[in-house]
Amino acid sequence: MNSWVNSAEILGSDLPLELSGTGNRRALLMDALREAVRSGRLAPGTRLPPYRSLAADLGLARNTVADAYAELVAEGWLAARQGSGTRVAERAAPVTPVHRPRTPERVARPVHDLVQGQPDPSVFPRTAWLASARRALAAAPDDAFGPGDPHGRPELRRALSGYLARVRGVRAAPERIVLCSGAAHGLRLLAEVVGGPWAAEEYGLPFHRELLASHGVGTRPLGVDADGARVDGLTRHDRAVLLTPAHQFPTGGPLHPERRAAVVDWARATGGLVVEDDYDGEFRYDRQPVGAVQGLDPEHVVLLGSVSKSLSPALRIGWMVLPQRLVAPVVAAKGEREPFSSATEQLTLADFIESGAYDRQVRRMRQRHRRRRDQLVAALDARAPHVRVTGIAAGLHAVLELPPGTERSAVRAAAWQGLAVEGLGDYLHPGAEHRTVAGASCVPHRDGLVVGYATPAESAYPEALDALCRSLPPVSPPAPPQPPAAP
Repeated sequence: MNSWVNSAEILGSDLPLELSGTGNRRALLMDALREAVRSGRLAPGTRLPPYRSLAADLGLARNTVADAYAELVAEGWLAARQGSGTRVAERAAPVTPVHRPRTPERVARPVHDLVQGQPDPSVFPRTAWLASARRALAAAPDDAFGPGDPHGRPELRRALSGYLARVRGVRAAPERIVLCSGAAHGLRLLAEVVGGPWAAEEYGLPFHRELLASHGVGTRPLGVDADGARVDGLTRHDRAVLLTPAHQFPTGGPLHPERRAAVVDWARATGGLVVEDDYDGEFRYDRQPVGAVQGLDPEHVVLLGSVSKSLSPALRIGWMVLPQRLVAPVVAAKGEREPFSSATEQLTLADFIESGAYDRQVRRMRQRHRRRRDQLVAALDARAPHVRVTGIAAGLHAVLELPPGTERSAVRAAAWQGLAVEGLGDYLHPGAEHRTVAGASCVPHRDGLVVGYATPAESAYPEALDALCRSLPPVSPPAPPQPPAAP
């Protein structure tokens, strides 16, 4: 066995890199750099030497070091920018080995993040976005740099009109699209214009229910089953209903076609409004595309969408596709000027869509998320086959069904493993515990974990899955045999 130890100067200090063993030298170098990051010897943001210098110090070929750098950048361990060299990625914090004693710090500061709803920020398409920004600014009219129109830039509304019609089956002229800073902003405006009460799926984002309540709009729960929301529970007293028809959040699955038609019939008969949160509408893996409910009746359905999952929540760009009668009231509620979304970012997104870059980004993210989902399913098949995984045909998360009474203990076990993950019960509407079906009390909660697989960097994902598998409850022991009944 051959081994050697050399030093490479990094920001003026020697870093010992131990490349031991035989075989591919690029692989040995990558292992040594990963270990230096894990142990904290290479802190996030540390600048690495140019590959030529490191190659000379270690006696390696330049291409060997260059290839190792490139692969570690792709894995998420390193970050490279033209003009600033190669650095340790800011997100690459040292990972606490499993064998270390569990301490309160590990609970307070999770090492791994499998909370749903956050895409990995490292995959933002910086080069393509910059190219669109340059083209958009060069072609921007002068009024783009004046006070913002509360409708949003016409260039982006035109681009969205074509894209949503092509991809989601939405029927909307640009004049019916009002831009906002995201789904939450859209809900605030609708709460102010429409008023309450609303119905909402019994499983959903607590933040949305709390946001509506803060604007004086109460919500009551609709049951959810394998076919989506039980829209037969809607009444004439409901002013609106908030649904996630493309992929029920968080339990998964599209709204059944008969229920899509039924909720539109309800809106027509009562004058109610269907508020369609197009959550995960673009991320499908094992099923055919499901069009938006808005396409069935544009005069009774509002479509809410954003780029927070496909690009980044930092852009703060969303949209509402509105019935004609609501456009003016929503714009009036928004105010005379656009206070949220930057006009230059709206112009950039318009170019990004029209150039085809947005389609390419969605395809890229769809492939990445499908691969992540498959890794999750494979890990559970191998290490926890007793845990059923649902809601995986689309979206950025899965639901792990757990034995009754084990959800909270599983969440606590995950915290001890340094893993942030949420229980399914965190998403249950408070009023659902008192819902009745056919006159009988019905408690719908079932134990489970909501596991987001989009957030971790490539390098951190396998260890996050390992921590998840260690947190799951074991197979339930068989029930003890019952004594025979007395004669």
